[in-house]
Amino acid sequence: MDSPRKRTVRAALLLTLFCLPSATLPWDFSSPPGEGLGCDGYQADNCGVCGGDGSTCEVISGTFSRSILSVGYHKILEIPVGAQDIKIQESTKSRNYLALLTEDGNPIINGNWAVERPGTFRAAGTLLTYRRPNEIRSRAGESITAPGPTTQELHVYVIYRQPDPSVSYHYILPRENISSPQPAPPIHDGLGETMGLHTVEGEGFALDSNGNGDFGVGVHPNQVPSDPLPSPTAAGPGSQLRPEQLSPYGWRRTGSTLCSTTCGTGRLQGVFSCVEQETAVLVPNDLCEHSQSPIQEEDCNTQPCPGFWDVGEWSECSKACGPGAQHRQVLCRQALGNGSTSTVGPRHCRHLEQPETAASCQLKICSEWQIRSEWTPCSVPCGVGQRTRDVKCVDNLGDVAPDEECNMKLRPEDVRNCDTGPCGRSWFLTRWSDRCSAECGGGSRSREVVCLMNHVSSLPLDGCGDERPEDVMPCDLGPCQGKPDWYTGTWGQCSSECGIGTQSRTVLCLLHTNGSFEATAPSDCAHLPRPPETQSCQIKMCGVKWFVTEWSTCSRSCEGGYQVREVRCLADDLTESTACDPFLMPEDRNECNTHLCPPEIDENCQDMYFNCNMVVQASLCVYSYYKTACCASCLRVSWREAGLSIR
Repeated sequence: MDSPRKRTVRAALLLTLFCLPSATLPWDFSSPPGEGLGCDGYQADNCGVCGGDGSTCEVISGTFSRSILSVGYHKILEIPVGAQDIKIQESTKSRNYLALLTEDGNPIINGNWAVERPGTFRAAGTLLTYRRPNEIRSRAGESITAPGPTTQELHVYVIYRQPDPSVSYHYILPRENISSPQPAPPIHDGLGETMGLHTVEGEGFALDSNGNGDFGVGVHPNQVPSDPLPSPTAAGPGSQLRPEQLSPYGWRRTGSTLCSTTCGTGRLQGVFSCVEQETAVLVPNDLCEHSQSPIQEEDCNTQPCPGFWDVGEWSECSKACGPGAQHRQVLCRQALGNGSTSTVGPRHCRHLEQPETAASCQLKICSEWQIRSEWTPCSVPCGVGQRTRDVKCVDNLGDVAPDEECNMKLRPEDVRNCDTGPCGRSWFLTRWSDRCSAECGGGSRSREVVCLMNHVSSLPLDGCGDERPEDVMPCDLGPCQGKPDWYTGTWGQCSSECGIGTQSRTVLCLLHTNGSFEATAPSDCAHLPRPPETQSCQIKMCGVKWFVTEWSTCSRSCEGGYQVREVRCLADDLTESTACDPFLMPEDRNECNTHLCPPEIDENCQDMYFNCNMVVQASLCVYSYYKTACCASCLRVSWREAGLSIR
């Protein structure tokens, strides 16, 4: 009894044979393995197995990234035979390109330094899709995808033209200990594109002329239906059928498939049906299951294909703003019978108008300089001054932009010198001081007199001249009657030839009476502020010079020690400097206490007699007896002779 699935397939084929326009197959043969009706409601795993747990395959993924490479092709990945669900994606848009070659170096996509137009490519038993998003509006990078499985090893390259390439990859590979079905042979539609076969539940379907479904190779909707490949006989391996065992039914060619291409030498296959040998009447294909259906292939449509212009993507605009140019690659290509194309000479496309290879472009209007104000008045009423005006860089929306966005070579001037004519000169005077310089007796009042430029040039001035107005006038507040006051002498010489020093002067309390002065006690002037007797002074700047600290304590009290001090080169503001003469640098280390250390007194060295001083006076210490009997006295004599003292 036929299964429900086989009955459904048979019904679909019958509708197709009778040309019912509304007939559709119960599932889509273009669906990925394991999806659609074939799973009968079960969920397919990553390996395409209905209800599977993903253990029959391995998912390989990763990312290739490098900072800098040499310009050219760089291999980044080798995809083995049998790979499925292939996804190669450039992380972000760049001027780099993806390329795909076979294991023996034959180009598939972007080989031999020729950048292909995005589209589909048939190779390695699968259909490859190459995408390159619009280079101006999109940020997405290039990608190559394929459902698989592949029949050849594929090598992925990146054509390096821009730093920091980054490419992610992903594909599924059946495990080595799991036997996976080989990809079905490609079939061809009537437009010359090679189409891949799709399977359901991991098994291919074929429909015979009677609408029966069986497990075998798939068929294209435009192909004349043919019988499936026979399944192995029950006789077991190695069994053979004798001629007398053959059925009266056999295979006979009843048609052919459409040519795989309309030009450039395609291929077609003969279609064989099961017939009765004697009458040649068509019978169900299952009556011929004892023998294998013949396979015949032959060339078709061998005439060359006409050339066509293959247009690449436009490059980025040559300028970020204002009129620029962009270019694209235009190649004359010719389709081949195997679904691929090749580049040919332009003469093969002379029947078509060649597309433009260059075009003008403008991403936005460039920013420009704009004068926002008139020139200001001259900065001075006379003489030479300056005038200014406001100049801004403005974008195409009228907003103020940074000056770098405008052409600095075309920037209008915003500062200009001006001359309002010569300035006059005259004496300028302050008012006389209100106070007299002396509280009694004769004194003076003063004022300041300076010769300056007069900016009011309209006045009839003759200049300052040689006669300078008086800046001092006498004054007298009446006679002095024994009034005490502080009087000072002249300042003395500065204590330092350069840098900060001190100077002093004499300060006396004097009584002023009718022009005569008399010294009195300082207490008589105590009610008055006493003038300072000393002040700091500086004849000139010293520049840099060496400063030292006091010497440290000697490191040893005898037999040679050392003492140190810090030496610094300081400027006038007491900041450290390196400008001092190194040959004049004071010593920062000094030897000290170089005399010999006195030997310590031995407690056993003592005088045994009270009159040892007489032994010393008689110079008897040279004898060993006296040296021992008067040890302490003789030892002191030897120290004195050596210039040592008792410690």
